[in-house]
Amino acid sequence: MTLTFARGLLLTCVAGAALAGCGDRSTSSAIPTQVGACAKTTVAETGPRLEGAPDSGSSIRYANGLSQVDYSVVPGITNSKPGDEVSVCLVSIPTDCPPGDTRGRIYDATNLRTHETWRAPDSQHSCGGA
Repeated sequence: MTLTFARGLLLTCVAGAALAGCGDRSTSSAIPTQVGACAKTTVAETGPRLEGAPDSGSSIRYANGLSQVDYSVVPGITNSKPGDEVSVCLVSIPTDCPPGDTRGRIYDATNLRTHETWRAPDSQHSCGGA
């Protein structure tokens, strides 16, 4: 499996929202579909990766339907509250995936209230996985 990265665009969006072009990508609440694209949304809910197992990792669901999950406990996710505004940017999309399997996209997120950032995939497994 190959991952495609666009770090220059990502850093522009996350670190410099005032820079040309980033504001346009950051204003949509739709889930980003192109590497380097960003969107603003709000936190719908957070919790552990596995229900009832606080040390199992972190999960977050956004109002726009995007979710992220990590096997580690992520402080930025843990400190986020429903209603917090968040900027999410698509960092990579796996390739060579079975048709229709869109899992494994990686997003960077920044909570605009706490200013904490994290990177996590949209699924526990990448495309073609379990």
